[in-house]
Amino acid sequence: YREKDLEIFSSDIIKIAHDWAKEAFELPPIFYCSNSAVFQAKLSKLELLLMKQPGFEKIFSIIIAIAGEIGNNSFDHNLGKWPDMPGIFFGYDINKKHIVLADRGLGILETLRQVRPSLKNHTEAVKVAFTEILSGRFPENRGNGLKFVREVTMTQPIDLFFESGDAEVRIKAPDKEFRLTRGQEILRGCFAIIQF
Repeated sequence: YREKDLEIFSSDIIKIAHDWAKEAFELPPIFYCSNSAVFQAKLSKLELLLMKQPGFEKIFSIIIAIAGEIGNNSFDHNLGKWPDMPGIFFGYDINKKHIVLADRGLGILETLRQVRPSLKNHTEAVKVAFTEILSGRFPENRGNGLKFVREVTMTQPIDLFFESGDAEVRIKAPDKEFRLTRGQEILRGCFAIIQF
């Protein structure tokens, strides 16, 4: 890709990620992580960039931990089960202070129904994912990742928008409350914006 094309892509990474999460198309390699090793390499590159940014000394590791948790969840919970296109979108704009992640995976409802079949809808499943210890990878004793994301974003200068199905989570300043609402559309996988 030409440098000018990459500038255009990076200027609207939120729209590109959300569009891709809704309908698969070929992503530029700069944003596409076909497996967790590619994601970890790109996450490490972002960590190095944030470490060099003035004012991020105390928070860069927390930002990386949140992005890592969300991105790793995509791979961990969809391994061998990707409905159409494996991998995730991972993009960031340090100047705009945001990170965007998206996947075309099973989504939280379908993942958690494997261990809690009684879940009725996306909002109920997302609430459980962010507030209870429950693993979608039975019999593993895990399931703390999105609780960690919620707790950190509620106490740090980091905002979060997270979408799966028609469930939308918002944690943002000034009140930093956990807000869970039902959105207008259904997104099969997951989509997240981390603002710092």
